[in-house]
Amino acid sequence: MFNGKALISMPFPLTPPAMTKILPDDLTHGFATRAVHAGQFADPTSGAVMTPIYQTSTYCQDGLGKHKGYEYGRTQNPTREALERNVAALEGGTHGLAFGSGLAALDAILKLFKTGDHIVSGESVYGGSMRLMKRIFEPYGLGLTFVDSRDVRNFERAITKQTRLVFCETPTNPMMFLTDLRAVGDLTTSRGILFGVDNTFATPYFQRPLSMGADIVLHSTTKYLNGHSDMVGGMLVTSRDDVAERLGFIQNASGAVPGPMDCFLALRGTKTLPLRMQRHDANGRRIADWLTTHKRVKKLYYPGLTSHPQHELAKTQMSGFGGMVSFDTGDVALAQRILERLKIFQLAESLGGVESLVGHPASMTHAAVPKEIRDDMGLTDSLIRLSCGIEDVEDLIEDLDQAMG
Repeated sequence: MFNGKALISMPFPLTPPAMTKILPDDLTHGFATRAVHAGQFADPTSGAVMTPIYQTSTYCQDGLGKHKGYEYGRTQNPTREALERNVAALEGGTHGLAFGSGLAALDAILKLFKTGDHIVSGESVYGGSMRLMKRIFEPYGLGLTFVDSRDVRNFERAITKQTRLVFCETPTNPMMFLTDLRAVGDLTTSRGILFGVDNTFATPYFQRPLSMGADIVLHSTTKYLNGHSDMVGGMLVTSRDDVAERLGFIQNASGAVPGPMDCFLALRGTKTLPLRMQRHDANGRRIADWLTTHKRVKKLYYPGLTSHPQHELAKTQMSGFGGMVSFDTGDVALAQRILERLKIFQLAESLGGVESLVGHPASMTHAAVPKEIRDDMGLTDSLIRLSCGIEDVEDLIEDLDQAMG
């Protein structure tokens, strides 16, 4: 288990698979070049430019103890390793670990700790993240405190002698709250506490938490990294060898790994991440600007707006603001009519795909969050969340206009 930032002795042998590290040149190129090439090489058998889908559960061995670095599909897979190296390079980390979902990745982080350890988390996290922490790990004796992550002093006040991890999501889903990553990074470093950040909304194209003091970065690769709504997966990135070793052991021992086809799809997606994020960002800004003038909008949440209370912080730690926009109509019946009248925006769970989606957080993504916590966050039953895709923005605005009219 982890005692602060030091790896202490394990009650069983630590024999993880060989850790997947990025290649030597992966951090020397620009972001777009890394997105296309980092962590990959031509297939040694055929010369295939695209990483093959190694659809196998096991590997032939030449003799006892004589293999080519691969023994069993849960432990190692070349397609998965290429994805792990690629995303690690995009985040500026040295180790990547892929999982079967974003929640499986968070589950691995939580398994770093033991009964009696304490975690401080932002309260405005994805509903599934809160459910996992409170409904699964808290009954096993893991201490949890949820705080408003907009003020670093809330984290500082919540830290105890048993605190082993500070965790946050920024921007948050769906309220678009921001956490000052440098301030929290300084705090956790000074206290010897691990710092984990869910970077799903911003992606490494717009924000890189490891450079601001985070120890572990989490992604739901289902979302922007894949970008095509055709797979489910998760990813952890770190530059700490001790953390990577322990997470690698958990990844193999728990077995919540993605299949090679899902890894191939996510790896295909990261190649176009820079282009897609530029369009998501451009569409998000235009739509947010348009919503500022609409009579149906009572509250609007988008960090790219100067009216956002944390806009200045967003400018210092993000290079773009992305395509996620939330707004409150103040009227539940009106929100339902809008959700059901949209045509291009599709009513569906998830986000980050090339297609525009619309969701109702109170009954969808955050239904598992206790109502009192939703109320504290301002997450009302009349809140609507938009995932602005890469379509022509004029068509998206026209669709919103006809649904809200």
